[in-house]
Amino acid sequence: MGIGKALLGSAAMGAAGLAYAYWETQHFTVRRAEVTVLPLGQPDLRILHISDMHFVPGQGKKHLWLRSLRDLEPDLVVVTGDFLADLDAIPHVLDSLDPLFDLPGAFVLGSNDYYAPRPLNPFAYFKAPTQREPRRAMLPWQDLVDGLSDVGWQDLTNQSATVKADGRALELRGVDDPHISRDRYEMVAGPFDTNADLSIGVVHAPYTRVLNGFVGDGADLVLAGHTHGGQLRIPGYGALVTNCDLDRKAARGLSTYSFQDADGQVRSSPLHVSAGCGTSPYAPFRFACRPEATLLTLTAPWSSALS
Repeated sequence: MGIGKALLGSAAMGAAGLAYAYWETQHFTVRRAEVTVLPLGQPDLRILHISDMHFVPGQGKKHLWLRSLRDLEPDLVVVTGDFLADLDAIPHVLDSLDPLFDLPGAFVLGSNDYYAPRPLNPFAYFKAPTQREPRRAMLPWQDLVDGLSDVGWQDLTNQSATVKADGRALELRGVDDPHISRDRYEMVAGPFDTNADLSIGVVHAPYTRVLNGFVGDGADLVLAGHTHGGQLRIPGYGALVTNCDLDRKAARGLSTYSFQDADGQVRSSPLHVSAGCGTSPYAPFRFACRPEATLLTLTAPWSSALS
């Protein structure tokens, strides 16, 4: 009898945990972070970082929340991939982002923009990064790229671009998703332009080979997504996995990424990894990791000292 009650209690706790984890996916939040990367004396610059929407038609709450992000009045919008999770999601994505289209913007794609989702064994994430060679139905990703490009947002898929934001010249450099080996950093490699007010690297999955390229070439800031912040986090411990080769301690939020180059010099840049605002439709759960977008306030040394 005691064992039976214990099993029932465990089952009830498990059901309650799953119910909470599903509830959390519907409660979106805006995180805020400040990073001192601007040249001396410049005013603040605000970047809205969105990632991993994994949009499915009918997600009305997510749709309204995304549209509300325009109220944050950012100077630049950067989306680090995985917009899609359904064949028919593109019109819904474009409509959700429409209030932001009057702002300068840039984007890269993630693996889930190319391939339709499918059920996966969740324990596979603990063995190694998943889906390196997807065998899934192709999504109409080019329509997404065309829709975003038509409103003036810069496609950074193995490309670089100079974007004007709040009167500043920003050099942006991106690669296609390293998670499925589509990154071609050699196409954009080389020192960042020292005449730009700011240099930013953009990637979906923050694999170290790409981070080393950005940071080694002098990026002031690197933006990424993909990790979902671990999606299921243990309070006091954090993410269990990152689904790439990034250290789990950097799975969400702002950190400093460092590596030693071939000359033995330690190179470092701020790295911001968004936990994203969606999930796979086959794993609609989050725990201690609410869906998010981040408003990054970039400051110069003098403005930081006065705040």
